[in-house]
Amino acid sequence: MTPKPKLTELKMDDLTRREFFRRTAFGILPALALPRLIYASFPFTSTDIKVETAFGKLLGSRTEGVNIFKGVPYAGSVSRERRFLTPAPLKAWTGVREAKRLGPPSIQGPNQTYGIDEPNPAEDCLTLNIWTPANDNKKRPVMVYSHGGGYTHGSAGSVAQDGSNLARMYDVVVVATNHRLGLLGYLYLDEIAGDEYAGSGNRGVQDIAIALKWVNENISAFGGDPNNVMIFGESGGGLKTSCLYAMPEAAPYFHKASIESGPGVMMKTADVAAETTELLLKQLGIARNDWRKLLKLPPSVLLDAQEQLRKMGDLSQIAGFHGIGAAGKGGFGPVVDGVVLPTHPFDPVAPSLSKEKPLLVGWNEDEFIFFAMFSGDTEAFQLTEEKLHQRIESILGDKARLVVDTYRKAYPKATPTQLFIAIRSILVMGLGSITIAERKTQQEGALAYLYNFGYKSDLKVPGTDYEFGSMHAMDIPFKFHNINNVLDKSGHRSSGMAGNRPERFAASDNMCQLWTSFARTSVPSAKEQPAWPAYNLSTRPLMRIDTQCSVINDRYKTVLKMWREILN
Repeated sequence: MTPKPKLTELKMDDLTRREFFRRTAFGILPALALPRLIYASFPFTSTDIKVETAFGKLLGSRTEGVNIFKGVPYAGSVSRERRFLTPAPLKAWTGVREAKRLGPPSIQGPNQTYGIDEPNPAEDCLTLNIWTPANDNKKRPVMVYSHGGGYTHGSAGSVAQDGSNLARMYDVVVVATNHRLGLLGYLYLDEIAGDEYAGSGNRGVQDIAIALKWVNENISAFGGDPNNVMIFGESGGGLKTSCLYAMPEAAPYFHKASIESGPGVMMKTADVAAETTELLLKQLGIARNDWRKLLKLPPSVLLDAQEQLRKMGDLSQIAGFHGIGAAGKGGFGPVVDGVVLPTHPFDPVAPSLSKEKPLLVGWNEDEFIFFAMFSGDTEAFQLTEEKLHQRIESILGDKARLVVDTYRKAYPKATPTQLFIAIRSILVMGLGSITIAERKTQQEGALAYLYNFGYKSDLKVPGTDYEFGSMHAMDIPFKFHNINNVLDKSGHRSSGMAGNRPERFAASDNMCQLWTSFARTSVPSAKEQPAWPAYNLSTRPLMRIDTQCSVINDRYKTVLKMWREILN
């Protein structure tokens, strides 16, 4: 009998799974790694708005019906002697602190964030942005977003993730956080640095938990309800949300969650994290007992070392039903350390501490278009049947024929490229998302809801006639209703990656209604759209989000049976 292939044994082609995860789990692609579109900074009239927090007064701006506070500190320093430690306590200030400009992103490579007038990255980066219809003590639902970019790139300042439209149109309070990234946020020192550094392998997600505590203590002044907080995030933000869902430190401060194209079923083990730390020390020429030299090195040196480790990293553990969370040897990401993150988020079961917290989870139908496009793999968009088989064989060996035949039977009208995208998309994001929905449902606590985002952008992959479809990150501008805020070459507003079909507005409104109703009531719903049934293990309902939403029962029944047979 031929043994079942394990994703730890797979051989790859030029568009390798290794290279893909270097660009995602290792964060080489940011949350919205699109060509530099010219985002509009429209000349709206603004007025000053003040608010008092527990730490002092803030001066923000009211623009187009939304009160906006940017660069608000939620914790103290994490640089110099605080590097790799929990943040210093936030100190109160006197007078009025201006909150009209974005705070700096975490240390990262160049051109990886997409904010307007965003400062250069810095170690001391623990700030957040708030968008609210009014500072009126009204108890609006609060939606706290974690940006994507794997674990090493991105920021709270991206225009695509601006919370103004969501707050204005759907009467919610939106918060986005900056937090430590890369080895500054995830270097595991527990085994060499003593108790003071326990939890160092999870500082990045711990920062977000501290931000949630700040929200709990201060959001009432911004018109938000501290007892109705939803955490959500896409791609790397989905992975961080997966961790928060399993973290005791975060548990008191949120009440529901949404994991979007970032299924973190499992995270890195302490053994792998310790090996990565040893690799880093070797790369930098630092002896194990001289690890404190890491505290004095310039961030640029650490960033260079991080990049060198990325190139040699072992990513073989990441794929399939395990999700994409476990950055392998050489990469930096959350660690199951028994301290900050006691267990894998959803393995072998959903976390008991979030049993009563409802959950949305899902992925985009055409995720892999994004990764093929940004690797320059134009051949992927014009595959022959022979090339399709070759590519799948390079991933799954002698099981390739079964996989292709199963998909051909399930999708008889699909082109070879469409089958390739479908296979790679479910391997990357789908199987892990389904696993999370199943394990949350098996817990028999609060409900889980599974979705596919299916709206198809009409923009074309450069050098081909193949459309963007619903590729990775396509959902971001839709769920923030930021689909008409990009200046095209003629100076007119357009939608960036979302394309220009007028139907995009209906799809965006549907998604925003579903997300904000879930934030408000824990039940996702949208006007004139079908009711979204909670996930169950008999009919396995899934909401397909588009201009007209639809509920599909057991959508992946045939292919899921095959995947379980060859991967489990």
